[in-house]
This record gives sequence, structure tokens and C-alpha cells, in this order.
Amino acid sequence: MLKSRSDRYGAVAVSIHWLSAIPILALLGSGFRAANAMDATSKAALLRFHIPVAIIVLFLTILRIVWWWRLDRKPLPAKGSLLWQERVAAGVHITFYVVILGMAASGIGMMIVSGAAPAVFGAPGAMLPNFANYPPRALHGFGTFLLVGLLVFHAGAALYHQIIRRNGGLRRMWYVGWSGN
Repeated sequence: MLKSRSDRYGAVAVSIHWLSAIPILALLGSGFRAANAMDATSKAALLRFHIPVAIIVLFLTILRIVWWWRLDRKPLPAKGSLLWQERVAAGVHITFYVVILGMAASGIGMMIVSGAAPAVFGAPGAMLPNFANYPPRALHGFGTFLLVGLLVFHAGAALYHQIIRRNGGLRRMWYVGWSGN
């Protein structure tokens, strides 16, 4: 089942979700490590990992938006969900998209205005700039902490639905054949 049904997400939505979640966690880890790296060589190495992974997440996010906008419909809310929970969930998902797109834009902006690309990608003699001197860095940093908060809230809500409400919240976002259905 590629498309979603009324009671669960389809294989395409599930794949995009998990193929985005794992690299986002890697981005957070590499981003925090790069921000705290003491030497330029380590920071550049972390950014050589961080930037391509960020581009993958950007493309997956655009694919996800197009998928929901044009090709699929989300399942009905989980059994027993209250209207306010449905509205908060919708707001969190929209905020995820906005933050991820904003993180990509501020990251690209940092690379452009700082001229860091040659240093990051190994041009001889190129110096890595102090990103704190460039305005997109503040937005990128704010977006990072907002993203962490959204992830904690999102994971907590999924666990709440799975463990407390017992309405199959996690099973809805997994592959049909692997969940016993």
C-alpha cells in the first residue's frame, strides 16, 4: 500500500518520515559538534558531513510537502484524539516544515555570505570563517533549538498515543507487513 488509508500512513509517507528522521538526528549531532569544535580542521570535517545530509533532508522535506499537497491524504486522527490534540498535531507538523526549510535557507545563507565553501570543501589555504559574525547563524541556532523542542514534543506525543492511549499511534507510522497487520 503506497498511499495512506483512513487508519494508517502508506509506505511512501512512512518511508519519507523515517528517511527524514534519521538524518535530522545526524544533523543535530554533527551541527552541535561543529559549533563546539575547537579547531578548524575538525569543524570543516563535520561540515563536510553536515551539508550534504542537510541537502538530503531539504529534498525529502520538499518531497513530503508535495506528497501531501498533491498525491496523498493523511489518515483520520487516531481513535480518541481530541480536537485540540488534532489541531496541535497539525500545527507541529506545519512548524516542522517551516523550521526545516528555514534551517536549510539559513545554512545556505551562512555558506554564501561567509564564503566558507572553499574552506569547508578543502581548497588549499582557505580559512574557515567565524560563522557567529554572520546574521544567518543566529537564525540557524534558534532553529536548531526549536527543532529539538519539536522533536521531543513529537516523539512524546507518539509515545503518549502508543503507551497511554493505546490507540496504535506508532503502528500507524510503520509498514503494514511489519506491524502484524
